[in-house]
Amino acid sequence: MKVPTIGESVTEVTLAQWLVADGEYVELDQPICEFESDKATLEFPAEASGKLIHVAAEEDDLDIGALVAKIDTSVSKDSSDAGGDNGNDSGAKEEKQAQEEASSAEKPETQPQESTSDSYAAGHPSPAAAKILKENDIDPSSINGTGRDGRITKEDAQNAVENKQSAPASKPAPQKEVPKKEAPKQEVSFRDPASFSREESRKKMSRMRRTIAKRLVSAKNETAMLTTFNEVDLTNVMAMRKKHQDKFVEKYGIKLGFMSLFAKACAQVLMDMPDVNARLDGNELVYHEYADISIAISTPNGLVVPPVKNVESLHFAEIEHKIKELAGKARNNELTLDEMSGGTFTITNGGIFGSLLSTPILNEPQSAILGMHGINQRPMVIDGKVEIRPMMYLALSYDHRVIDGSTSVTFLVRVKELLEDPTRMLLDI
Repeated sequence: MKVPTIGESVTEVTLAQWLVADGEYVELDQPICEFESDKATLEFPAEASGKLIHVAAEEDDLDIGALVAKIDTSVSKDSSDAGGDNGNDSGAKEEKQAQEEASSAEKPETQPQESTSDSYAAGHPSPAAAKILKENDIDPSSINGTGRDGRITKEDAQNAVENKQSAPASKPAPQKEVPKKEAPKQEVSFRDPASFSREESRKKMSRMRRTIAKRLVSAKNETAMLTTFNEVDLTNVMAMRKKHQDKFVEKYGIKLGFMSLFAKACAQVLMDMPDVNARLDGNELVYHEYADISIAISTPNGLVVPPVKNVESLHFAEIEHKIKELAGKARNNELTLDEMSGGTFTITNGGIFGSLLSTPILNEPQSAILGMHGINQRPMVIDGKVEIRPMMYLALSYDHRVIDGSTSVTFLVRVKELLEDPTRMLLDI
């Protein structure tokens, strides 16, 4: 069994984890391991039934076509269960079987659980669950799976993380009573620095994190990147959402958010300013007559930027539904390679994490990226009077090789004007 072709842009994968132990019997199409590519985590099914023989190790980087494992098809399931020619294994299994029979005679109610654990899925986490457990350093063997055949589900993993996080909080509780009893014995002293923790740990970067790091460094080093700033008054946008939100939800089944308004404003200006929507290819500029806007989505594995295609032609509700769909798939690690590819312009919203101002890095090969930030009530001078307005800083990072400074400033000003008077987007003026 060799690493299959996953996509045109994927030339290497990482063996994230084995789902079946070395030497165990596998059925045709049974998932035996998980591959982690630059963009997604994929299960690798068995191509035949037989005894599995590991060739590659976990966390190995493998080229497309590299040997992963072998399957001995001459071994049947019955002979595998019987232990083959290995007398020690056979004796151990007979002893185990005798113990199981004795315990089942005393506790017949445990039989359904033991039969469930014979499945290859028992104790193995799903791809989403495995990621959560790995990031939080939790041993899957310490969790009882509630999924089919004992499989560890995403919910099981999330519960384990919550239990782990709440465990330290529960320990200090009894310590509050200890100082009360020992208060007279306490003396003013400082702890010995030798008792402080000086431990370190190492963890291999995931393939996605390595790819993100490589592309960010490339964008920083290979482009003439500059950033221009402006601020937008969102009074009218917020008033429009407040006035029409209920009817919008009633008709379209989704809320009107800020992202669809920003995406639509950018798409409209991109159609009028093709330089900002272009990309550099060697000594040529490639212009796009459509606006595929990549939306930056934060996931446990890193930042992904799947594009919403043809935003210039979509209704606000269609944009919102598409963003919600892509965000859900991204967080569940279900995005396909096609859904991850493309994009002519990117929007990233650091404001949801509390960012006031930042300089976003280009998403190559695109030439521009818009950074949204937090909305803050600030005093502004309006027609000679000071008023409190909901303000947001905007940042446009761009490749100066493709986009002139005056073009970038004009683009950002026009986006600002559309957002400050959102009816202009409906009238396309």
